[in-house]
Parts: sequence; C-alpha cells; structure tokens
Amino acid sequence: MQSIARCTGTENTVLLVIDTQVGLVELMSQEVCAQALPRMSKLLAHARASGTPVIHVQHDGGKGHPLETGTAGWKIHEAVKPLDGELVVRKRESDSFFETSLQQELANKGIRHLVVAGAMTEFCVDTTCRRATSLGYDVTLVGDAHLTRDTDIISAAQIIAHHNLVLNEFGAGEHVIIVKPAAEIIF
Repeated sequence: MQSIARCTGTENTVLLVIDTQVGLVELMSQEVCAQALPRMSKLLAHARASGTPVIHVQHDGGKGHPLETGTAGWKIHEAVKPLDGELVVRKRESDSFFETSLQQELANKGIRHLVVAGAMTEFCVDTTCRRATSLGYDVTLVGDAHLTRDTDIISAAQIIAHHNLVLNEFGAGEHVIIVKPAAEIIF
C-alpha cells in the first residue's frame, strides 16, 4: 500500500473540515470534543500559515434537524470558523461529493490529496473519505480530529478507534486513505 508521509506542498493538498457545526458538536462526546476541536483549530492555523487551501463542508438539515439550515445549530463552530475567502461547500447527504460542487472545486484547484477532519465519524467523515478514493484522491484522515457521539452500544472513542482501524489503508485502485494523528500532519 502507498504511504503518505507528509502533506507536502500546497499545490495539490487541501484541508477539508466536514460538518463541524454547533448542532452536531452539542450532541458529541464532550470528552472527544475537548481534544478534537483544538486539534482541528491547530490544523487550520497550520494550513492557513502554509498557504494550503481550506474547504469547509456544511450540512443543510431539514426542519427540526439539529443542523436545520439557517438556525444557530447550523452555523460552523467557532473553533473552526471559516475565514473570509475560505470556501464553504453545502451538502444535504453524508457524502460531501454527492450533488455538491466539491469535486469541481478540487479539480479547479488541482487538488489530489485531502486531509480530512470533522464530524460525524461513522457518517459524513467515513463516507466522504471512501468516496474520495474512488474518485481518484489520496486521503489523510486525521485520526484524532474527527467527532462522533456515544451510542447505546459503544462509546464515541470506540467508534472513532474502529473507523481509524478500518479506514487506514482502505483504497480504490492506486488511491488510499492513511490515518495519522494531528501531530504528524505537516503542511
């Protein structure tokens, strides 16, 4: 399997921050959030300082959904708030590519490598990472900078650990997902 040692150069890499919105963060394990949100914030600072493009993905939920479009819960969390000029791609499904402009935006920028962080681990993060490889992108999933909530069956930490395990080295053709901690991501 291919290994991605570092995120070199800004010309073909993007930091993709998925659905880190107030309404989801409020549902998440506060223990996980207390660790992951500062990591995401640092990743954003490093990407911005290096000139690496940042794209935020924002879920448009329907009426009554925690991410109901236009509500306080729909807003991107203050810890990872987009700067003026940073692209925000809006979506309605777990797949950040499905019926959005994301793939076209990546093509316009010549992006071939996605560094992914955000929420929710087992839905939007997982789906977007897997889809990206089948579309011809290499992915670095930031293993300690994605979020989910506890379920009746397993904890958020277990869900995150499981997805880090199954997604690491998942691939489609020549394209692969590599899971790395935030401390090992160098833009």
